[in-house]
Amino acid sequence: MSTPVTEIDPRFSDPNAAVTEWSETLRAIQSAELFWICTVRGDGRPHMTPLVAVWLDDALHFCTGAGEQKNLNLGANSRVALATGCNTWDEGLDVVVEGDAVRITGTARLRRLAAAWRAKWDGRWQFEAAGDCFRDQDGPEVLVYAVKPAKVLAFAKGTFSHTRHRF
Repeated sequence: MSTPVTEIDPRFSDPNAAVTEWSETLRAIQSAELFWICTVRGDGRPHMTPLVAVWLDDALHFCTGAGEQKNLNLGANSRVALATGCNTWDEGLDVVVEGDAVRITGTARLRRLAAAWRAKWDGRWQFEAAGDCFRDQDGPEVLVYAVKPAKVLAFAKGTFSHTRHRF
């Protein structure tokens, strides 16, 4: 991945706020246990739901069942926003990843992603590569998507800085 162009937006930042460096933003993405994904329904209404995600190969990966609303939405509009952070006012870092969700297939890549899921959650997510999707122990097939960031926003709280990373 190329290093993003990083800049602070003074309109939404304290006068003495510092930019949030990409390395700090990436650590927040990699360590987050929960993200909220926003997709767009066919009639233009937003749809938002929580999910788990894994950072691998310079992209944020998530999965969904074929019949789930987010997957149906992605069939018409691949643009998504994934957000993570904490519910405090004066400390922490909130992050929003924007980009296009692209379906991931291929056993080798899916095996690497399944291993990343197991490692991140100490084995609590037990996906296996099954053809062009994941399958857990007794569940249905699960589709996997990657979002290579087009833009990542980092909102530092306490110092209140609004940093934009563009790729």
